[in-house]
Amino acid sequence: MMTQAPDKGTVVVGVEEKADSRGAIRAAAQEARSRQAALVAVMAYSTNPALGAPAGRPVATFHRVDDERLVVESALRDAVVNALGEEADGVALRPVAGSAGRALVEVAREVNAQLIVLASHGATSMLPGSVTQYMLRRAPCAVLIVPE
Repeated sequence: MMTQAPDKGTVVVGVEEKADSRGAIRAAAQEARSRQAALVAVMAYSTNPALGAPAGRPVATFHRVDDERLVVESALRDAVVNALGEEADGVALRPVAGSAGRALVEVAREVNAQLIVLASHGATSMLPGSVTQYMLRRAPCAVLIVPE
């Protein structure tokens, strides 16, 4: 009788275009290494150009959802490379249309995540943001919140 090797799982990190996610990405990479797990970086985006145009880009910039996905994938790649340097090559990039909380939960379920890593926002507030609250209620695995 042949047994399968246990699934080492995956670590998922939420990356935001408008915020500094380097600490969360580095912590997620360290967790993935220690768990011998894959690392997946997720960035959510809106398919409604009026609501989802990233800061600094005019709303009219996006003419198609595919264009928006490519811009978000590029921003995600840049954030991961900025945080990890050469280690970034081993990170799977997942731009996902939809709200950040739902996108993270969806990807975590798809990849059988062991852990989801998020950056906290602001040193002045002890209250978690809306995405963090959503994740703490609905995540299919443990959630690590990394201070900025």
